[in-house]
Parts: sequence; C-alpha cells; structure tokens
Amino acid sequence: MIFDFRLKVFYTVAQRLSFTKAAVELFITQPAVTKHIKELEQQLNVQLFKRNGNNISLTTAGNILLRYTEKIFHTYAELETELAQLSNAEAGSLHIGASTTVAQTILPKLLALFKKAYPAITFTFSQGNTDFITQQVLAEKIDIAIVEGAAHYPQIAYSPFAKDEIVLVTAANNQLSKKTEITPKQLLNIPLVVREAGSGTLDVIYNALTAAQINPKDLHIEIQLESSIAIKQYLLHSETATFLSIQSVLSELKYNELSIIDVKGLDIFRTFEFIQLQGKYTKLTELFKRFCLSSNNLK
Repeated sequence: MIFDFRLKVFYTVAQRLSFTKAAVELFITQPAVTKHIKELEQQLNVQLFKRNGNNISLTTAGNILLRYTEKIFHTYAELETELAQLSNAEAGSLHIGASTTVAQTILPKLLALFKKAYPAITFTFSQGNTDFITQQVLAEKIDIAIVEGAAHYPQIAYSPFAKDEIVLVTAANNQLSKKTEITPKQLLNIPLVVREAGSGTLDVIYNALTAAQINPKDLHIEIQLESSIAIKQYLLHSETATFLSIQSVLSELKYNELSIIDVKGLDIFRTFEFIQLQGKYTKLTELFKRFCLSSNNLK
C-alpha cells in the first residue's frame, strides 16, 4: 500500500492505545514508534495523544486525524483495487461484512470457497448485529455485507440473497419439548431467550408476533444474549425456548439436542439481503455478489 508510514504507525497506536503493542504489530522498536509519532505531531503542530503514566488516549486532534486516516487508507485500497483490475479483473481488496446469524452459519463456507476460486483477491471480514453492520456500510468501512431484517436507509442499496425460516426451539430433554405444537397465546407462558436490541433477527420475530396479535412486551423474556451460539448453549442448560434461524440449528436438530415447537398459524420467514452504498458498485462487489448467489444452496 502506498502511504506515509507515519500514518500507519499513528493508526496502529490509535487502535491499540499502546506504543508497545503497536511496535510488536508493526515489527519495529518502541523508540521508533515514539519517534514517528513525535515527527507527525511536529509536522501537524498538534498533540495527538494524551499521556498519563503508562496509559494514553487520543486528543481532539488525534480523533480528527484518526477519522481522516481511515478515509485515506480506504481510498488507497480502492486505488490499489482499480489498478490491479487493469491487469487482472479478479484481483484487489474487498471489505465484507455480515450480521451475526449469516456470519455464523452461512458465510464462512462461502468465504472459503470464494478465496479458493479467487486467490488474488484479499478481503477483511467484520460481523455484528444488523444495526452495527449497516452503520459500518454507511461509514464506508465495509464495501458489501449480508444482513437480516434490515431497516431500510435511502443511502443503501438492497438486493435479496436468500430466504430463511425462523423456528421456535428448545432443548430436546426438557419438559417444553413435549409440546409439539402450541398456540401463539401460549408463548406468553414460556420463558424465552432472545437476541439483543439491534438484532435483525429480533426485529423480524417481533414484527411477526405483532402481526399475530401478540405484544412483544407481554413475553416472558428470561435473558437477552448477543449470538445464536450463546443462546443455544443457554437452551441446553435451561427450561427455556427461543426463536432461531433454522440454518443455525441444523446440527443440533440432527443430533437430537434441540427440538422444534410449532406455533399454530405462526410462520416466520425473512430474506437475507446484500447491502452496499448507493452508487458504490465495483467489479469486486458485483463479483462477490454473483459468486454468493451461484454458490449458496439456500432456496
């Protein structure tokens, strides 16, 4: 990457808030890190870090420089990608993101296959709930992402990726598993584990329950957790139930660790969607999108 190395040093220190950790990560000495930061402060005529013993923090000027440094690095990455594509359309750098369910169940396999098919393409990957990933796309820190239950922003382009079903599940060895079917009203008597606020999965569930005349505020929520993995572990050691993507529980259903409880008249389906900034289409984002659509086996 073409850039002033001092900016790379500053960025690393700002991310780690440690001169020592930055030195280790950059394979240079700590005095060298200090020298680069001092030279940058002299050049800009501002103080970038507040020093308090062994702890450091960014000054107001430091935060401003960090924001612009991220934009500079993003621009350099775009430049490198476009130049690489002059000689090879299947080369460059891509920043990919996904909301939690997609990141944990669908995308790892697709990313591995994508890298195998296009080894000259490098990519970074970020995951979080739908709100977080959407904000990362809006901030131009992610080129393309796949999310569920997205609230629509006019600055973002949305296109369908795959359909998914959300089901009510519980541990196969508890009393709730004997209820093969319940009515929506009976949900109010079942202790539930749900995802955190900002989760696209939670939004889809609450919208479906509201349409079935169930007020989400009336649910008996025992705990909120931030991932499907954590929720499944909680289920296995409690008398609770939860709504999860069918994709995230296939293994547990196969080995009879979890079982599905049908809710009469309540079918919850959603569409995972690609999101990217309007007008920010590149050859690489379109290549990644086509690859995912052709390689994914969800219907």
